[in-house]
Amino acid sequence: MDILVLGAGAWGTALAISAGQRHRVTLWARDAAQAAAIARTGENAHYLAGHRLPAGVRVASHAEGEPRALAPRHDLVIIATPMAGLRQMLVEVADCARPVAWLCKGFEAPVARPYGLLGHEVRAEVAPQLAAGALSGPSFAQEVAAGQPTALVAASDAAAVRAALVAAFHSPSMRVYVNDDLPGVEVGGAVKNVLAIATGLCDGLALGLNARAALITRGLAEMTRLGLALGARPDTFMGLSGVGDLVLTATGDLSRNRRVGLLLAQGRSLQQAVASLGHVAEGVYSARTVVERARRLGVEMPIAEGVVDLLDGRMAPAEAVAALMGRDPAAERI
Repeated sequence: MDILVLGAGAWGTALAISAGQRHRVTLWARDAAQAAAIARTGENAHYLAGHRLPAGVRVASHAEGEPRALAPRHDLVIIATPMAGLRQMLVEVADCARPVAWLCKGFEAPVARPYGLLGHEVRAEVAPQLAAGALSGPSFAQEVAAGQPTALVAASDAAAVRAALVAAFHSPSMRVYVNDDLPGVEVGGAVKNVLAIATGLCDGLALGLNARAALITRGLAEMTRLGLALGARPDTFMGLSGVGDLVLTATGDLSRNRRVGLLLAQGRSLQQAVASLGHVAEGVYSARTVVERARRLGVEMPIAEGVVDLLDGRMAPAEAVAALMGRDPAAERI
């Protein structure tokens, strides 16, 4: 199988390493200098140092072709850009007859409308004819690159896309489940990043394990409410891309979004917290779009709203916690 991975960040590189054990993979980097460095050293030192590319992976850049020219030469195209780059990449490969899937999680920043879109909604705008979907689930790039056991979900309304993702990535170290509820999988991937910031804040303030459990559980309820309003199935949020990804991102020490919450609890500014990561923390950029979309749908998301107030400087960490704890009593429900 010939696989094209568009984007040489940590996650794109990790999946290239995983698939390159069994398939031919082209790892495409927009930055020609980055591509040359990876090809020369055999590893992505900036994003995934210490993990060697297998023989099945070759590195390419603009010098060897644009995405629109490379895509038809492969059996599967993986878009491994941050959410901000998804729209342009979908435009690039809009005429590709091969299955396409994206890895990014979140809502796009508003474009020509007052609210942001999920990946499948962007696809509907710019490449409606494209057979596409998302590969998601609880996964840290470092562990995938190291071959540690991982389970992901291939989500698409097209059976051919789901089948191609299974053929590409299912292996002794990676189980790939299929799901046709693309909206549900994408909502889970977007909202968990925001909730991980809240959980990092909770842990950074040493509020205890009781508080962490309550925050994750009620956060799952918020995620599910938004998903149902966007046409998702409730059972999706009990799976890998819902509770699975939420638990990993909210509690795992490798989580960049959780790290942002921890740093904010220590008194760092948002700018200092983000600068210290060296990578994108999608929750910082998608929190506002999550809350704005929820408000327009009439969906109540107090934890996500508290994160936005914190990120925008309207509340200090302790004030955000006090606001949540001061809410009126209510019945437990989705």
